[in-house]
Amino acid sequence: MLTTLRIKNLALVADLALELRPGFNAITGETGAGKSIIIGALNLLLGERADRTLIRAGADACTVETIFDISTLRAPLKSFLDENGLEPCEENQLVLKRTFTAAGANRQFVNGSPTTLQTLAAIGDWLVDMHGPHDHQSLLQPARQLAILDAFGGLEKPRAQFAALTRARAALETEKSALIVDEKTYAQQLDLLRHQVSEISAARFQADEEVQVEQDHQRASNAARLLELSQSALGLLGEDEPSLFSQAGALGRTLQELQRVDAAAAPLAELHGQSVAQLRELQSELSRYADRVDIDPARLAELEERLNLIHSLKRKYGVSLAEVIAFGDEAKRKLQGLESRDAELARINAELVRLDAELHKSGKELTAARRKVIPKLTKAVCLQLADLGFKQSQFDVALSQNGTTSASGFDQIEFLFAPNLGEPACALRAIASSGEMARVMLALKTVLAAQDEVPVLVFDEVDANIGGETAHAVGEKMRQIAARRQVLCITHLAPVAAASDAHYVVNKEVKDDRTVTDIQLLDKKQRVTELARMLGGQSDASRKHAEELLARHRLPLENRDAKAKVASVV
Repeated sequence: MLTTLRIKNLALVADLALELRPGFNAITGETGAGKSIIIGALNLLLGERADRTLIRAGADACTVETIFDISTLRAPLKSFLDENGLEPCEENQLVLKRTFTAAGANRQFVNGSPTTLQTLAAIGDWLVDMHGPHDHQSLLQPARQLAILDAFGGLEKPRAQFAALTRARAALETEKSALIVDEKTYAQQLDLLRHQVSEISAARFQADEEVQVEQDHQRASNAARLLELSQSALGLLGEDEPSLFSQAGALGRTLQELQRVDAAAAPLAELHGQSVAQLRELQSELSRYADRVDIDPARLAELEERLNLIHSLKRKYGVSLAEVIAFGDEAKRKLQGLESRDAELARINAELVRLDAELHKSGKELTAARRKVIPKLTKAVCLQLADLGFKQSQFDVALSQNGTTSASGFDQIEFLFAPNLGEPACALRAIASSGEMARVMLALKTVLAAQDEVPVLVFDEVDANIGGETAHAVGEKMRQIAARRQVLCITHLAPVAAASDAHYVVNKEVKDDRTVTDIQLLDKKQRVTELARMLGGQSDASRKHAEELLARHRLPLENRDAKAKVASVV
């Protein structure tokens, strides 16, 4: 659910922080007060283009930030964040932020990590569904409609099985495409792969040998200098005069004389003896090191050749020897496949025939199951539409074959709607009236409350051109949906607002010679006042009517949840 929305320097909003509640949240206010700014802010976080003319006058930048509680989100958000290099959610809190400036800079963040607008929009599709005169309406997309139909009918498992078959078939087609080439290309590929396999195999690389070869080459190329330095060190120790050993002997004799005069100097003589022993050990190791230094031009040439080979194959096949070896293994596998092309093609073709038969059978079964579900869905939606004022409307689902195989089957569907008797049904996305569109969306959402996975629903202008009992029905259906989803509704109708769990009012006022928009959560007394305003004034009759509206909708949450379950049963 959406827990926090903060808007800074957007249109008439200077700095607004809105804490939202679970369930049904109603937002009301005078026309022009700025209710649409809430929708605009959410749209920015859902990936819509930023209109820099909406930056508050005198400000350099606009910022919109939300916090979502994703503890009940079913979408694979965690893996999505990992795959896109974004910070994980802490304590089930997802933080989205978007900033744009008058100069043209546009930045967006997920949990503090910078990201692209496309990534922000993809996350938004899992979180919020907007209904009304806005573009972010997933129910208008044919692919989404098909997914909803399958969810309503409990067809996720056969759909997933069909998708797995299509993925397996696509993988086989990729293998087949790599094998089916003309003879000239086939011969060229064979020659290239044989050369690559031969070149890498002949090198007999070990993944960790490069470091050792470089060290050996370093020593071999500097052998003369190493021998010179080690012999010079040996001379300083004992061969040259005055040598360290001769001086150490003189020092030893002096310390012995010191010890005879003062017994307390004995430890000094002992330290001298230890130092001389270490010098002799150093002399021995230096002598052995010098013996190992080999000025061998043939060995140096061999190491240079090996190092050149390593660098040459790395330039061709990978940045490390491990990658070169892996490239060789893959080339060997491809070569074996090409050399046994006919047998491999026969295997693939036989597997494709088997998969095609399974796909045909699975696709037909999926289509048949969908045809059985459609009447149930249309009946349930029509019942909800009747409550919403469409007494003579028609809702239907057109199912046709798409001519191609996709992961969702052979079918494509379109939700159709005719608001008036005698009119032909047309595609839902072609409905011109935003009020009609919003109420159809509300009917669908009521029916699909148990199946739909989008946790936050925003309704705007659902009350267009309605009144009376229809308005009460809209409010009640909002409550039914809100038993399972968080609902935000911008409304001008008191019966709709009275049904909410939390009621916010948007106000526009002048502060320091500037017009600003603010929003306030109302208590019970304030709700009566706002509802009375929506009903026409603050007369005793209006206030009494407002109190009656509030009393009418005060149902316990558990009862509301039970009603939502009943409403979704066909």
